[in-house]
Amino acid sequence: MFDGYDSCSEDTSSSSSSDESEEEVAPLPSSLPIIKNNGQVYTYPDGKSGMATCEMCGMVGVRDAFYSKTKRFCSVSCSRSYSSNSKKASILARLQGKPPTKKAKVLQKQPLVAKLAAYAQYQATLQNQAKTKAAVPVEGFSWGNYINSNSFTAAPVTCFKHAPMGTCWGDISEGVRVEVPNTDCSLPTKVFWIAGIVKLAGYNALLRYEGFENDSSLDFWCNVCGSDIHPVGWCATSGKPLVPPRTIQHKYTNWKAFLVKRLTGAKTLPPDFSQKVSESMQYPFKTSMRVEVVDKTHLCRTRVAVVESVIGGRLRLVYEESEDKTDDFWCHMYSPLIHHIGWSRSIGHRFKRSDITKKQDGHFDAPPHLFMKVKDVDAAGEWFKEGMKLEAIDPLNLSAICVATIRKVLADGYLMIGIDGSEAADGSDWFCYHATSPSIFPVGFCEINMIELTPPRGYAKLPFKWFDYLRETDSIAAPVKLFNKEVPNHGFHVGMKLEAVDLMEPRLVCVATVTRIIHRLLRIHFDGWEDEYDQWVDCESPDLYPVGWCQLTGYQLQPPAPQSSRDSQSSSSKQKKKAKSQQYKGHKK
Repeated sequence: MFDGYDSCSEDTSSSSSSDESEEEVAPLPSSLPIIKNNGQVYTYPDGKSGMATCEMCGMVGVRDAFYSKTKRFCSVSCSRSYSSNSKKASILARLQGKPPTKKAKVLQKQPLVAKLAAYAQYQATLQNQAKTKAAVPVEGFSWGNYINSNSFTAAPVTCFKHAPMGTCWGDISEGVRVEVPNTDCSLPTKVFWIAGIVKLAGYNALLRYEGFENDSSLDFWCNVCGSDIHPVGWCATSGKPLVPPRTIQHKYTNWKAFLVKRLTGAKTLPPDFSQKVSESMQYPFKTSMRVEVVDKTHLCRTRVAVVESVIGGRLRLVYEESEDKTDDFWCHMYSPLIHHIGWSRSIGHRFKRSDITKKQDGHFDAPPHLFMKVKDVDAAGEWFKEGMKLEAIDPLNLSAICVATIRKVLADGYLMIGIDGSEAADGSDWFCYHATSPSIFPVGFCEINMIELTPPRGYAKLPFKWFDYLRETDSIAAPVKLFNKEVPNHGFHVGMKLEAVDLMEPRLVCVATVTRIIHRLLRIHFDGWEDEYDQWVDCESPDLYPVGWCQLTGYQLQPPAPQSSRDSQSSSSKQKKKAKSQQYKGHKK
């Protein structure tokens, strides 16, 4: 396990090969460092020679140590990766459908785990900046800084069964030891050292190098599922050098004995951890698959759409009639809004027939088994009936739970529901919920749980009382026993941080907080925005993710709006946000 330590020390002028087996680095004096890009600029000690930045992965290092005559890449692998993706044109092509910025001013460039995603994200930032001419903040959002500066806690990965490693996270916790690159080193090649997890925040871990004891000066955040974190013993089996950080190298003369003492009985990652991460990030949905998805302009019906891209299990679906592929819809592959071809006909749901008479070349129907299964229900006995009243989350205003009515009972347990007081005459704004949906509730749910119930628009007899309303409308409440009362042990607590989809703009994944928990129902607040944009979401929603999910999958994270920006633009921003709300809700609200 400790053989790697003997293979290299801080004083040597050469070292064994770095992380890429085919990387070639010219020998350099040990005083000339190659340094990861951490926001600082380094030069040669003599001040004459310059630095270079790898065009593929963004690493900053000594120019003479870079690969190729032009010194554009830090290694052979970066050069080949760049070439294999047909340079910039091909890399940008993979960006089609990349989520845009949220309200322009909050666009941030995030460092990503994958080299290609990092480069593509940088190019996307430049493109969006050129299009909107918006000021892009110099410093990107950092979950680590955000959590440290505010003493936040994050929801654990085990809360998100649909996310990578959600069901096989194991007992990764504080105190677990790992092998990571040693950045406090002046050697020209990549070397490693052992670190312990000080704090966990979703996928992210605050690490401290062994030997620093209570000194937190060099603590750093890292994504546990990233390619640079390995179980203890990986260096020995891979022939990589273990080198103690320069800051503490003087503390011990026998570092091998120190490591043996510190690591005896300590936990580390499972040997197949990276394999599990890779397997959990394989998604069954493929581009060109055809599905039925809700029509975002008429919620009462579905349309055929084609999978244009898959990022972290999230699908960018382009409606089949869209010739320029701009009419799209984002959702997770486990979303209740998507179904196999033929689903609408089988249950009696409205469906907009495509103008395209036959499938386009290369398009094929997604197999039915890929879609999320709903629970079987017994509608033979007492069951939901048209006209029954209930409470439901308004899909056009997810911060509100409203008085609602069952307008139609479909097959297989599906219901068409309308919001009282704001329905279109033709029923075009009815929406489909399954009988087991956690988004519908029996009459009185809000009152019992002290949630504000939104009464029908124009209803004058306030405060709203269900008893009076049922009598006035000559209607009955749906039986309580027909609703889903199962509450899983979800693990969420008020105040936990996470990454959440803004379901009113489902292309966007934002920094968010759990502000309230009612059984299995979570109130999600988007950091930096007003409470009116909060959303009620189920604890098992596939639109919630652990901290670090965007970095892991290569999806763009929308950071909180800065306080200064909100204060300086309070009146104008409210007007803009009202306009945005009306775009989603106005014609029906």
